[in-house]
Amino acid sequence: MFRPITAADKALYLQYADAFYHTDAVDSPVPPEHYEITFNELMRGDEYVKCYIFETDEEHAPCGFALLSKTFSQEAGGVSVTIEEIYIEEEHRGKGLATAFFKYLKGLPNIARLRIEVEDDNEGAKRLYQRMGFGLLPYLQMVTDKFKG
Repeated sequence: MFRPITAADKALYLQYADAFYHTDAVDSPVPPEHYEITFNELMRGDEYVKCYIFETDEEHAPCGFALLSKTFSQEAGGVSVTIEEIYIEEEHRGKGLATAFFKYLKGLPNIARLRIEVEDDNEGAKRLYQRMGFGLLPYLQMVTDKFKG
């Protein structure tokens, strides 16, 4: 159903990252160079970022990916994992892949909190995330990016 990414998955990862950033699940695309930076970090180790490739049950054919980042949260009392990206090819959606993945993550003993971002108008994703126990944060987040001046 899902497995950790390997070096042999580079082309697949770049394809899925690009597909994800050209959906209505995101506000705007990111430069393809960022996909390369991320893949290189994934191959360096999983201290900060980890990726799983989703596969079909029948033939173990790739059908999506999930990219996670890790931080420590004093508020949560341990490691906080952000599901940065989750993408499943259209024809494989609704088959329980994301649900199984969230259940897997929730069962890991070393994670105190899971976080996920969702576009406000992505009703299907919001329903799934709420079913999996996610709730809205009572505050806004702010960000400044090194790459955006």
